[in-house]
Amino acid sequence: MSHSTYNKQWSEAQAAIGDLLQIEAPEEPAKPEKDRLAAFQLLATMYIKYIQIFRRLEQSYDQIVHPQKRRVLRHVLDGCMGRVLEVKNEMVQLEFSEFHYFDDVLSDLKLTPNDVEMPIPKYFLNERTKALKEREKLLGQILAKMGPQDKDTDKEEIKMTLEDAIRLIQIHERARQGRLRAKFMKEIHEQEKREMEAANRGAPTLDPDVAAIRIQKMWKGFSTRKLARLEREEEMRFIGMIWKGFSSRRRVTKQREEEFRWLGMIPPPAVANVKNLPQSQALRVEQARRVTQEMHEQEYQQALVNIREKIRETEGPDMKETMQDQIRQWFIECRDALGKFPEYPAEDEGGSKSIFLEKDPAEVEAELRDKEDGKDKKKDKKGKKDKKGKKDKKKDKKGKKGKKGKGGDDEEEEEGWKLAPSQFVLPIQEGTDTYKSVWQTRDESENFSQKHDAELIKEEKRKEVEEDVRIQVDELMRQELKNLKAAVDRDKGKKGGKKGKKSGKKKKKGKKSGKKGKKGKKEKDLTPDKTIEELYEELVMEGIIIRPPRLQLSDYIGEYSYLGTTLRQANIEPMPSLSDVRRLVAEFGILPLGSASVHEKAPLIKSIMLTGPRGTGKRLLAYAMANETGANFFDLSPTNLAGKYPGKDGLKMLMHLIFKVGRALQPSIFFISDCEKMFKKKIPKTDLSDPKRLKKELPKSMKGVKADDRLLLVGSTRCPFDGEMKPLTSLYQKVILIPRPDYASRHLIWRKLITKHGGIVANSMDISSLAKITDGYTMGHMDQACSQVLTDRRISQQAKKALQSVEFIAPLARIDPIYKEEEEAFKGWYAKTPLGKKRAKAAQGDDEDGGGGGKGKKGKKGKKGKKGKKKK
Repeated sequence: MSHSTYNKQWSEAQAAIGDLLQIEAPEEPAKPEKDRLAAFQLLATMYIKYIQIFRRLEQSYDQIVHPQKRRVLRHVLDGCMGRVLEVKNEMVQLEFSEFHYFDDVLSDLKLTPNDVEMPIPKYFLNERTKALKEREKLLGQILAKMGPQDKDTDKEEIKMTLEDAIRLIQIHERARQGRLRAKFMKEIHEQEKREMEAANRGAPTLDPDVAAIRIQKMWKGFSTRKLARLEREEEMRFIGMIWKGFSSRRRVTKQREEEFRWLGMIPPPAVANVKNLPQSQALRVEQARRVTQEMHEQEYQQALVNIREKIRETEGPDMKETMQDQIRQWFIECRDALGKFPEYPAEDEGGSKSIFLEKDPAEVEAELRDKEDGKDKKKDKKGKKDKKGKKDKKKDKKGKKGKKGKGGDDEEEEEGWKLAPSQFVLPIQEGTDTYKSVWQTRDESENFSQKHDAELIKEEKRKEVEEDVRIQVDELMRQELKNLKAAVDRDKGKKGGKKGKKSGKKKKKGKKSGKKGKKGKKEKDLTPDKTIEELYEELVMEGIIIRPPRLQLSDYIGEYSYLGTTLRQANIEPMPSLSDVRRLVAEFGILPLGSASVHEKAPLIKSIMLTGPRGTGKRLLAYAMANETGANFFDLSPTNLAGKYPGKDGLKMLMHLIFKVGRALQPSIFFISDCEKMFKKKIPKTDLSDPKRLKKELPKSMKGVKADDRLLLVGSTRCPFDGEMKPLTSLYQKVILIPRPDYASRHLIWRKLITKHGGIVANSMDISSLAKITDGYTMGHMDQACSQVLTDRRISQQAKKALQSVEFIAPLARIDPIYKEEEEAFKGWYAKTPLGKKRAKAAQGDDEDGGGGGKGKKGKKGKKGKKGKKKK
């Protein structure tokens, strides 16, 4: 697409932001919403609209090449990303559930689930390309030193001499030739038998006309069927139900491709030259625009330096003279008005900036007097404050008691739900104001290449040069004022400078107090003599930092569930879909980790637990989080830590190393497989991995993680009910329950996996029946079946023998599926988590109100009050 297309997309996003900001910051304060369902509808609508804006801004930021526009865009993009996370947190607190269903809102807004798919900003990786390449290079060098690590030391190598190996090959080859010869001889014997029977019966006689009619009948049937098939394909192509190859008239986008596959349409013919496909051309154009971005950014950075130096050389001397003249004029006016020279404002107060704020000399002198008088009054007021403090406290307590006793106006005002204050609305508003004041009405018809605007740079750099010149002028004018005062004092025979000495002493005291305030407890550095690179190498050598497989979040395949709202309205808690799981992983893990500015202000999430049956993709999601954000991957699983850093001192060193390296090279992910074993009551004696080793140290260390630390603990478990609930849920803030794939997800998974393994999904293949009979099988099971069926030999035979659904049943029959009872066990365990309990209580409250919201809670409070009165 062109520059104008992305600029138009940006303007549309800004217009949508303007509509949302009117809801976020209304002129009159909004009244509390008492209906919980209405509050959720409002939040869900905001959430969906913010995601749509987020998608547009992300695409525009990725492709716009103008460096100054990209800075404004980035500011708004991060604000929208953080606001999405804030609204998500509000929805969790309102519904007491991480999973939300808003298919009714989507239908009202006439949107599809693809329109609100959570995007992953590409700048997470694109802006760190150089650092990621260097880290990958270092990791590759360390792994090369270690050598291959894939050998199984437990298995004994089978040693065989050359003669035995040749003899074994000969045996198998002779057996193969014997089987082929037996098959060939069997066919010969059957042919001879048929010939003998024909000879005994006599040669059949057939009229030549009848024979010709039979041949014509067979040929006409074959040609008619072929012609009908071609005509049907032409008709389907005409109505748009079959691809026209990849002609230039119609571009088949990824979304259209997904729709075609979902509807079971005929796949496109195999194209020899993949480079000429529209998708490939679009990717090349996008990559070319990113290269142009880098070039324009370099030119912009160089222009910043050049323009600043030019302004300093040309306008700097004039600025200096003007400032000096203004300050000297101020000296004279103050002396004429007050009879003495004023005190020069200190650097902390802004220096000569305070002089240029259009103040009269009398006003400046009055401010200085007020400061001196304030210091004297503070001493007198100290005693009075101490006496009044006790009385005020008593009054406050009485007041509070009175309010509680009344139970009146304040409580009624607090009832209902209100939109919580946001940390990101202000940045969004700032970016929107900048867009309106600078870019909305700016004429760029002559800026074809979309390079930087020099006039805007001059405006910014002129202010910086003025600031630098002002500092220099302040130093000169302070000395000049000091000389003037000394000359006046000599004339009057007075000695000055006492005030200066006193003020200097006071300043020194202030500095000392500031240093005391900064002091705090610091963790002891156990490795002061080692660099981060050396510690990183040590952890890689120990196998704690690993290279995750190249898996993206898009590799986690799953379809949206359209029955969530309907089931909840019927008081049935639905199981989340795989699409919901993918969305949660993006919201809780990828988006906060990818952006430092978002992580600092967004609701802090330190840990996530992925739980679900085997084969549901828990480890895949952890790898996807690391790859999408470019994070370091620390494997802290008990089996991986067995025998490493033994003893208490070794454990302290291990925790010190992972957190020191993780903070220095953030973002970082700490992954623990089978995390429930850490809080298991009884560990089998056969388990030598010591899973309880991190039970005390890890929670302590995670408490010290702050908003500026982009560290995330990710645990995975398929038996969460084996661990103790309280410590497990206190360590992991968010619990993501991964279900078995439903029918829609299985249908999509089969198509994707078969294509991924090299198979061709033809019309003769019944994917629908295959998805129906594989209920209970997970994506891992399906992937295993595809790898067993789609061998190199079978892939090469597809041209002659089309792939059939029956072929996948045999390998699946050897795998135990996930039964519904196991899924119900996960559901029951999740209901016992703190959030699950809150959800159950809220559902009971809704049943009592009749779905009205906060009235059920009132009833409970009333009952408690009556009981209290009876006791009295």
